[in-house]
Amino acid sequence: MSSLRDIRKRIKSVKSTRQITKAMKMVAAAKLRRAQENATNTRAYAQTLWKLVNAALLGVDAADAPHPLMVDRPAKRIDVIVVTSDRGLAAAYNVNVGRQVLKFIRANPDAKVEIVTIGKKGGEFLRARGFKVRKDWPGLYSRLSYAAAQEVAAEVTERFVNGETDAVYVAGTYFRSALVQEPAMLPLLPLKSGMGYRGDVEEEETTAAASMLFEPDRQALIEELLPRSVSVGIFRLLLEGIASEHGARMTAMENATKAAGDMIGTLTLAYNRGRQAAITKELMEIVSGAEALKG
Repeated sequence: MSSLRDIRKRIKSVKSTRQITKAMKMVAAAKLRRAQENATNTRAYAQTLWKLVNAALLGVDAADAPHPLMVDRPAKRIDVIVVTSDRGLAAAYNVNVGRQVLKFIRANPDAKVEIVTIGKKGGEFLRARGFKVRKDWPGLYSRLSYAAAQEVAAEVTERFVNGETDAVYVAGTYFRSALVQEPAMLPLLPLKSGMGYRGDVEEEETTAAASMLFEPDRQALIEELLPRSVSVGIFRLLLEGIASEHGARMTAMENATKAAGDMIGTLTLAYNRGRQAAITKELMEIVSGAEALKG
């Protein structure tokens, strides 16, 4: 059984840990508010952009491939962009994204899957399981902007247009709430008519697009909008990932703070019981000595 001194040390240590987790929860909550706002605003932009893209592509035969980013080839070589965080202590946020990638690789055993990572944790997860990372984008979160997303988009689209890869997917997380983050695999290239900001488009949106008039002409819009949709798709998932990371970390730190409080309560009870037992033992020794002197 632990001595009273050991229990006191553990109580002090757990209290210090609780202060740290509580502070981390507050920091994550403050960052989450802004990250959630950015992600929500970008969703609206992405949805509107895809309405325009589908309007421009409506009625276009996919076999014609009016743009190089729409060329559909057998997916023998696939690039997967893995969006995770640079830091840990975010519950299962990074692990869930990594599992999505592993699931995708197992589902495509005949394809050569090459991995591109944004965020340190995704690369660490996959390298630990024997996978090679073709390209990493270190420090991207420290300079996160639409221009940074365009850099990533330019690299993967160039590979796709040059025939170095046949398809591009993005593994990331959709932010729902601080308690719910939804990992998903988003198809990015080739672009197809009917795709949406989450890979699908609602029927009523497609119907409304049929009545649109184009100025300039349809082909000019396709040339402008399709490359932009790739950059926006990557940028949006980066923002969704940041919001998901802060939400997951806030929840994890809240749970850790509660667990530390429960542990402090358990240790305090054990300490009080041990202290009471020691006092009782001392009293019994005093009484026994007094009785012995009387005898």
